[in-house]
Amino acid sequence: MSISSPCLRLPRLIVLLLIALARWAEALICHCEQCANRTCMTDGLCLVNVLIQDGKVTHNSLCIADSERVPRDRPFMCFSTSTNGIYHNVECCQTDFCNKKLPAPSTSPSPRPPTNLGPVELAAVIAGPVCLVCILLMLVLYICHNRTVIHHRVPNDEDPSLDRPFISEGTTLKDLIYDMTTSGSGSDNGTWTQLWLVSDYHEHGSLFDYLNRYTVTVEGMLKLSLSTASGLAHLHMEIVGTQGKPAIAHRDLKSKNILVKKNGTCCIADLGLAVRHDSATDTIDIAPNHRVGTKRYMAPEVLDDSINMKHFESFKRADIYAMGLVFWEIARRCSIGGIHEDYQLPYYDLVPSDPSVEEMKKVVCEQKLRPNIPNRWQSCEALRVMAKIMRECWYANGAARLTALRIKKTLSQLSQQEGLKM
Repeated sequence: MSISSPCLRLPRLIVLLLIALARWAEALICHCEQCANRTCMTDGLCLVNVLIQDGKVTHNSLCIADSERVPRDRPFMCFSTSTNGIYHNVECCQTDFCNKKLPAPSTSPSPRPPTNLGPVELAAVIAGPVCLVCILLMLVLYICHNRTVIHHRVPNDEDPSLDRPFISEGTTLKDLIYDMTTSGSGSDNGTWTQLWLVSDYHEHGSLFDYLNRYTVTVEGMLKLSLSTASGLAHLHMEIVGTQGKPAIAHRDLKSKNILVKKNGTCCIADLGLAVRHDSATDTIDIAPNHRVGTKRYMAPEVLDDSINMKHFESFKRADIYAMGLVFWEIARRCSIGGIHEDYQLPYYDLVPSDPSVEEMKKVVCEQKLRPNIPNRWQSCEALRVMAKIMRECWYANGAARLTALRIKKTLSQLSQQEGLKM
């Protein structure tokens, strides 16, 4: 047995040797930068890698074992990658020293697949879903709002008129005004009240608009001026009786707050800043801030704060000063023999388009300037009288100014002389 045992082991060694030789014959020989003799053997693949980092390029060749081929048909290790500015450009092959003969991959980053979407198409792709979501959200909110309104709407069986239109078909404005002003039985249901402010419609608009568009004759000038003076005299006057009214000061009289009727006469509008005088208690209902109105039309005593706020006559005198400026605007547009001035606001040549109180105070109170009276007005009796009235409206001392009633009488006499019928 001891003699024969080496003989039995010899064939086994020969078999193992043959298997090893067979495997060596099937092995793949690759170029390897970091291996002994710069070669390596593998049962897998040869690989060449180009590393690009911070502009530095490094080439590397090595072997990949068959066990590392995952997945086997397209191993991950053979794919180029790019992460945080580090690029790995990789190529794999399966013949002896193929990675040495293989051209090195490009050192530039692998190009991204081109996209067929332009800037407009890309914006549309992004904006489309966003718009759709917004529309759906608005639709949901609208439906929820309608359901809330319907839920809170309480039917009123006691007052079926609430379900009918406020103004029935075929109702005229005249009928509507008559119904609202009737005091007979059944005119008020006692549950609610509506206050209506009804005003006439004047197609010419304000005096400011009218004078910008048209020139006027002497007759037209007197109509505009006399009707304005009559309106202001009516405001300033206290009327006692069942149909009476308190004395009222306008405090913001100007051409933009005077309307021109179809017949060429004026009516004073916009009493938002007006104050009234209670003669029984001798008091004035006025807000604490007394410097109100349009700065261009403010009287000297308003500009320099010397106006007596407890004296109602002070407010009436300030109105007279402003009316004198309105007369100046009207008279400039009076055409005599085809000659007239362009429309301008008072002090147009002395202050900017939107003057401050200080700018107006400097011109009116300190320099004591007033709008210029053209010399041509002296050749026409009507314009000469108008100029005289203006000067007497512009006195720095309010007590020296004419009253609205005095101006009305003077213009009435002038109208009679001119043969004007009002």
